[in-house]
Amino acid sequence: MKKLLSLLLVLIMVCGLFVGCNTPGADPTDPSTNAPSDNATDPSQPGEDVMRQDLTALELVHLMGNGTNLGNTMEACDTGVGSRYMDNPSYYEVLWGQPVTTQEMIQGMKDAGFDTLRIPVAWMTNYTNLATEGDYTIAPEGLDRVQEIVDMAIEADMFVIINDHWDGGWYGMFGSETQATRDLAMEAYKGMWTQIAQRFAEYDYHLIFEGANEEIGARFDENSSLYCNDSIVSYYTDEEKYALANQVNQAFVDTVRATGGNNASRFLLIPGFGTNIANTCDDRFVMPTDTVKDRLLISVHYYDPWSYCGDGQSTVQWGTKDDLQYMVDTLGQMQKFTEQGYGVVIGEYGVLYATEVQANTDLYHEMFLSLCDKFNYTSCLWDCSAFFKRSDLTMVSELASYYKKHNFESHKTMTIEEEGIMADRRINANITEAPESFRTDVPTITDTTTLAWIMWNSGDYQCTYSVGDEYNADSITAGLKDTTAMVEGEGTYTVALDFTGTAPGYSAGVAFAALAITNGDVVHPGWVIDIREVKINGEVYTLAAKPYTTADNAITTRVNLFNEWVTKLPDGARTPDGDLTGASPNLLDRNDGIIPHIDTIEITFYYGPAA
Repeated sequence: MKKLLSLLLVLIMVCGLFVGCNTPGADPTDPSTNAPSDNATDPSQPGEDVMRQDLTALELVHLMGNGTNLGNTMEACDTGVGSRYMDNPSYYEVLWGQPVTTQEMIQGMKDAGFDTLRIPVAWMTNYTNLATEGDYTIAPEGLDRVQEIVDMAIEADMFVIINDHWDGGWYGMFGSETQATRDLAMEAYKGMWTQIAQRFAEYDYHLIFEGANEEIGARFDENSSLYCNDSIVSYYTDEEKYALANQVNQAFVDTVRATGGNNASRFLLIPGFGTNIANTCDDRFVMPTDTVKDRLLISVHYYDPWSYCGDGQSTVQWGTKDDLQYMVDTLGQMQKFTEQGYGVVIGEYGVLYATEVQANTDLYHEMFLSLCDKFNYTSCLWDCSAFFKRSDLTMVSELASYYKKHNFESHKTMTIEEEGIMADRRINANITEAPESFRTDVPTITDTTTLAWIMWNSGDYQCTYSVGDEYNADSITAGLKDTTAMVEGEGTYTVALDFTGTAPGYSAGVAFAALAITNGDVVHPGWVIDIREVKINGEVYTLAAKPYTTADNAITTRVNLFNEWVTKLPDGARTPDGDLTGASPNLLDRNDGIIPHIDTIEITFYYGPAA
C-alpha cells in the first residue's frame, strides 16, 4: 500500500463524507488517529495528522509493542561480486539462505505477536557503485524491492524500521588515511539518506528511519579493502570516535529533515555508539539536535552474555540470580535516555541457537520482554527464520506464547505505568525463584575476594569460561574443568583450564583470553602479575610478546593473553620492571600450529608489588 500523495488525495476525497474513514496506515485501535487535529502537516488534508504530531517518542515505543528483524535478507551482500546491483534484486535477498519475502510471511509475523518489523538493508554494497566508481546513486531496483517489503509490513498493520546495516564494511572509509576518502564517506552517507528519505517521504508515522546498525563509532576504522583502496588506519582515539559518531548522527538527522514532506517530523532512530549500552551511556555520546520536539529514538543491542546468546554452541548455562539482576541493571542504564524524552529501541537481542533452543531461553526472553515493559522500551528480536520459521509460518514452540502476551494488542488497555507495575511483579518473581548458582564447588565472592582465573573464548566460541571483569563460575561450557586460585597476598599461584571433557574435546584456537584477579586493584592497588610459565598441552609455551598488567574497570587486575580489540596500550599499563617496551595484549600466536588445538592450558604467575 504505497503512500503516494495522489492516492492519499483520492482517498481523502472519497472518505471525506464518512465520519469513520481512517487515515491510510493509521492505527485503527487508537481513536485519536482519526480525530481532527490542529497539527495537520498537510493543508490539503484537513483534519488528518498522518505524522501523529500528538505523539512523543516515549508514547510511540509503547505503540510499537514487540518487534522482530527480517534478518539475513535485505542486508545480505556479496562483497566478492563488488559494489554493484544485480539485474534481479532478489539475488541478494536469498543469498544468505532466506526465502523471498512474501505478504504471507509478514502477516505470519504479525499473527505470531510482532507489532514492528525491522528491515536491515545493505544499500551501498548491493545497489550502488561506490567501491568501483565512487558513485553512491542507489539503483531504483533496490529501492523498489525494499519499498515492496515496507508496504507488506504496513499492510499487516505493523510499524517498520529501515536502516543501513553493515553493508560490506563501507563505514571503514571514515577511517581512511586520506582525507579525500573520509570526505567521500560523509558525502556518500548523506547522499544515501537523501535518496532513501525522498523515496519514502509520503509514508506516515509507521515508518521509522534508523541511521545505521552497529557501525557508528565502533567500525569507523574497520578494515575493508573493498571500499577503500588506501589503508585503513586505526588512528582515532576514543574521544575522536565519539566526536565523529556525534557528527554522523547529526548529519543523519539534518539530511532527513532537509528532504521535507513527512520527513520534516518523522520519528528517527539514532544508533548508539556501536549500539553497546555502556558505550552509548558514556557522556561522550551526545544525541543530535533536532528541529522538532520529541521525535528522536535511540537504538542499542543486547546479547549479554555473548557466551550464552551468541550462536548456541557453547552450552553455557544462564539463569542465576546474578544473571537476572545483571539484565535488570544493564537494561536499566538506558533510562538515562527515557528521562530525557528519547524512546529506546533494543534493535537486536535474543538467545540464538544452532539446532536446538537452549535451556532457559524462555526465561531469558520472558525477563527481557518484561524489562522492556517495565522501562517502556520496544525491542526487535534478531531472527533469521530460527524463531519465526518463514518456510511454514510457525513460531518456535518454546516461545510462541510469550510474544502474543507481550504484544500491543494484549496491553493496549493498560497505561504505560500499569504495564510497568505488572512487569515488576514478573521480574521479581523470576529473581526470587532463580538459583544462586548452578555449581556447588566454587567459593563465595565478596567485594574483597581476590580470586584468579583464566577468561577464555575459543576461536569458534564453543568453549568459554567467565569472560568479563566480574568472575562468573556459571559461565562455563559443559565439560570444561577449571582450576582457580584464591589469592591471599604476595606469592606464586597457578590457574588452568582443561577442555578435553567438552563436546569438541579441545579449544579450537582462541578469540579472547586473559589471566584475571577479581578485586585485585581494589585490595592490592598497583600490584602486577608476572607470568612465570605457560604450559599448553603439557608443554612449556613461549609467549609471543611481553605481558603487561592493567585493570579496565579499576577493580579487576588482568593480563591479556589474546585481545585483538586492543590497538594500543591502555593508560595505567604496568610491568614488573616498569618497562613497557615490547608489551602487547596478544601473547598467544594463533598461527603457530599450537594454539589451533588446545587440550589444556596452565599458567603459573607471581603477584605482588612492582619492582
